Amino acid sequence: MKFFLDTANIEKIKEAASWGILDGVTTNPTLVAREGKDFDTVVREILKIVEGPVSLEVISTDWKGMVEEAEKLASYGDNVVIKIPMTIDGLKATKILSSKGIMVNTTLIFSPAQALLAAKAGTAYLSPFIGRLDDISSYGMRLVEDIIQIIDNYGFECEVIVASVRHPMHVLEAALIGADIVTMPFEVLQKMIKHPLTDIGLERFLKDWEKMKG
Repeated sequence: MKFFLDTANIEKIKEAASWGILDGVTTNPTLVAREGKDFDTVVREILKIVEGPVSLEVISTDWKGMVEEAEKLASYGDNVVIKIPMTIDGLKATKILSSKGIMVNTTLIFSPAQALLAAKAGTAYLSPFIGRLDDISSYGMRLVEDIIQIIDNYGFECEVIVASVRHPMHVLEAALIGADIVTMPFEVLQKMIKHPLTDIGLERFLKDWEKMKG
């Protein structure tokens, strides 16, 4: 499984990268705006740190605007992936961009049918938003299961990015299902590391070592 950070915060990206487990980054206009810097500066800083895929999102809603924006964004680096919303215009843009060799991450997927259409259009990544489904009392991880089944059925060459992740159990469930990627806030990645028994065990080891020294 690949681990992506869903953030535009440079310090958090640097920290996760230093752990040796960061495979990519996903961003959106909201995340970039939070950093209080201009878009160009933030994106270039991220691309200096991350060797893997970096998803940058278009803000246009018409397919022509999406394609034009995507081509500009793709010029930032070979590892740039373009986030395109799951709409009719998004499908049109995805087909055009994928035919030009520009990788697309289809975002805001909430049904297996949407995922099937995006895969058919040539997207490189499918991003089901599981947390938002859970928020409305729908089982988000079932969507991931269905999407993986569809991809396996027809051999689509795309990967599933489990998005809208709320907590470590989402990551674990995605891993058990066999999802390719999870993109998560830095705080969720931190929580995956912590366990009270690990802390207790380490504390005991250190105390025993001090006794031996004494």
